[in-house]
Amino acid sequence: MTQGSSKRPLILVTNDDGITAPGIRNLVESISDLGDVVVVAPDSHQSGMGHAITISNILKMWPHDFGAANIKAYRTSGTPVDCVKLAIYKILDRKPDILLSGINHGSNSSINVIYSGTMSAAVEGALEGIPSIGFSLCDFDEHADFTASRGVVRTLTQQVLQHGTPKGTCLNVNIPKVAPNELKGIRICRQAAGHWADAFEERKSPGGRPYYWMTGNFTDIDSGEDTDEWALRNHHVSVVPVQYDLTAHHALAELNQWNLRLED
Repeated sequence: MTQGSSKRPLILVTNDDGITAPGIRNLVESISDLGDVVVVAPDSHQSGMGHAITISNILKMWPHDFGAANIKAYRTSGTPVDCVKLAIYKILDRKPDILLSGINHGSNSSINVIYSGTMSAAVEGALEGIPSIGFSLCDFDEHADFTASRGVVRTLTQQVLQHGTPKGTCLNVNIPKVAPNELKGIRICRQAAGHWADAFEERKSPGGRPYYWMTGNFTDIDSGEDTDEWALRNHHVSVVPVQYDLTAHHALAELNQWNLRLED
């Protein structure tokens, strides 16, 4: 098993864009001096996998040369959540002090958090009692500029190493696509009430068979100025605390008014 120094934080890093993605390399380079870094990430693109785990197929894992002598890295055939589980139960000899996921190519703000493999890895970390952060840059370009993101990653990683995260939560961090000098700061936000109007474009294979390509448009239907979408539009980094308790607590009182007596 991979061991970390008892004097330095053990930092677990993963993502959903794959271990060779520019985002994860920028993340690691941003925080490599803050502790002992171990990277466990998918060997291929896993965006949109949500909290999927592999239960009907085998999982493979190989050492990976991350290009830095002080970074231990592994690539797996699994999902981002598989990576977290493998790291905790097969690779590391102790629980990480922090889990960092990303930096994702593209936004995971508002309702996107539900589908995100990046954020599901962070949620899995929180389920294991590990302070966890998911980072996303609102730029899908494979040549995206991560310059502004690196300072954000470093600042929030240091704060979480110092303070931890509230019990049962992780942090969803989204960084706007702006130049570093246009970034106005970091805001704690709530998740905006957004909506995807999905559509499926029908195409034809070379053999004439139909197949479908998912498209759609996102609409922010929330007018609040305390949301992640508002923050991003106004050049702020958004930080949303996310919980894995999916109970709709506000609905309990209403549902308890129902007549739930079983009929004879």
